[in-house]
Amino acid sequence: MDQLQNLVLILARSLVDDPESVEVSGTETDSRVDLELRVAPDDMGKIIGRQGRTIRAIRTVAKAASVKLGKHVNVEVPG
Repeated sequence: MDQLQNLVLILARSLVDDPESVEVSGTETDSRVDLELRVAPDDMGKIIGRQGRTIRAIRTVAKAASVKLGKHVNVEVPG
């Protein structure tokens, strides 16, 4: 799970204006990893992107990385 958290953290920090405010927390079960990505309110638009394209891309990369671990991953951005 730490690898997936670090991956999402690196991706998100490279996109926002305030990288220090980026936090990724998560829970893990036998077959699933749920990650929660929190950013500063001003950076929310940069993470979501136009019509959700940016967060969709982050989710796609995380899912590709989770195949190696044999788990399903879910990335949420609470708003």
